[in-house]
Amino acid sequence: MTPPRVRFMHLAPGEEAAAVDAAIRRVIDRGWYVLGPEVDAFEASFAGACQASHAIGVGTGTDAIAIILRGLGIGAGDEVITTPLSAAYTALACMMVGARPVFADLDPARLTLDPSAVEAQITPRTKAILPVHLYGQPADMPAIMDIASRHHLAVVEDCCQAHLATCGGRPVGSFGVAAAYSFYPTKNLGALGDGGAITTSDAALADRCKRLRNGGQTDRYHHAEMGVNSRLDEIQAAILSARLPYLKGWTDARRRVATIYRRLLSGTAVEVPPERDPGHVYHLFPVLSDDRDRLHARLRESGIETLIHYPVPIPRQPALASQQPAQCPIADRVCARIVSVPLYPGIPTSEVELVADAVARFTP
Repeated sequence: MTPPRVRFMHLAPGEEAAAVDAAIRRVIDRGWYVLGPEVDAFEASFAGACQASHAIGVGTGTDAIAIILRGLGIGAGDEVITTPLSAAYTALACMMVGARPVFADLDPARLTLDPSAVEAQITPRTKAILPVHLYGQPADMPAIMDIASRHHLAVVEDCCQAHLATCGGRPVGSFGVAAAYSFYPTKNLGALGDGGAITTSDAALADRCKRLRNGGQTDRYHHAEMGVNSRLDEIQAAILSARLPYLKGWTDARRRVATIYRRLLSGTAVEVPPERDPGHVYHLFPVLSDDRDRLHARLRESGIETLIHYPVPIPRQPALASQQPAQCPIADRVCARIVSVPLYPGIPTSEVELVADAVARFTP
């Protein structure tokens, strides 16, 4: 199979390679691999970067959401309102704790939760709102927080695609009671394997989440409650510590690429979702087309690798059928039209221009 001329992304270490290699060697030489000084150090630095009081390293972003919900006492019989457009793990995390994910439709411009749709889904069983800052675009947090305040609901932010994004100048993750992050390798801050984190400024919640991630232990071999085994390991923590200082520069690079795409795709047959906040961190760059599948195929034939995030709305996933999800027509339309084009910090400008030209020349 001929490799694409333009890859969707590049995951091997680049400018930070020496720092990553040194971090891995440091852990191996120390011989301490789980819940040690590297996790402590990364938790402190990541909390500071997110302007949170506490960070808790966990195994995945999915676990981060589930542990937060458990920490808040959310479980069987409770409902959590969330988005129909995301990786399905957001909703699956709700199911992991026994809660029912309830889907509110999208703001068709932001592609994140529509606050008015959220309010329409609130019932006496609703305990939390779980917005996703999708593709790096912040959800409308002021409006969501207003609804949550009026209805006495917790807000848990899914920041898995929005590391250090801001909404109205304020860091995402700082609006709700806690936030979940993923360090899956494709994320803006990625590990070389799985990893996740919880951030919060609630000391009691932070203590409980730390306990829950480690089997509910208060100290070794003493389990105060049922927890899980979900711990960010020392090697991944060290890698993340090595990469964190580069994140701002990488985000700036993503924004520069997005600016080029926006300029070159203006007035073409594809629709580019607007940037609703300058704090957007461009985890992905999606475009929408009424003939998405043919566009996707045409770009592949041209040697341009694209991906579809996400082809099936979460409420239509068979795994969610038992939750009797309400359908979300805006999400249905978006999932039928969306495709992500290559964007990563080191992509050459010449490749960005090649992709934009190929997209611009496409006619439905």
